[in-house]
Amino acid sequence: MVSFTDAVDVWDRLDYQLLQDGAVTLYYSSDILQEDCDWLNQHNYKVRGLDASNWNTEAAFHADVKRILEFPGYYGENLNAFSDCLSDLEMDEEGGFAIAILHFDAFFRAMPDRAQAVLDILETNSRRFLLTGKRLIALVQTDNPRAVFEHVGCMTPGWNPRERMDRNRGL
Repeated sequence: MVSFTDAVDVWDRLDYQLLQDGAVTLYYSSDILQEDCDWLNQHNYKVRGLDASNWNTEAAFHADVKRILEFPGYYGENLNAFSDCLSDLEMDEEGGFAIAILHFDAFFRAMPDRAQAVLDILETNSRRFLLTGKRLIALVQTDNPRAVFEHVGCMTPGWNPRERMDRNRGL
């Protein structure tokens, strides 16, 4: 099964636009993020929201991830286990799974290496899902309109379609 068909009506779909440059997409506006999460929800995506503002330890990250993403009791609370459990996410064949992370810049300031690794893991797992016709999307909100997270899964995440222009992020 393919993730998308090659048709004009598909090219305008939000999920297609978000995934065409990689699985991780940046957001500055929480309102735009919410609108996009609503769209994904209406199109058979399981949408789960995480708040990274208090992820100043790895334990805090893993506690939230385990609870919100409903990881199993045996979740090992390390990045390898995070990747393993992401690869087991259940999703609708007609939609997918979307993870919206608020205030990611706070996590990045507290633990830049871990935050970068989380983005890499999300990108890698999304690519694996696409091979089997499934979709995993990461919507990453930052309070820094100049944020750049380079080389996520060997790609640099771009801004969502409505905030690509600097002026749309108040710059």
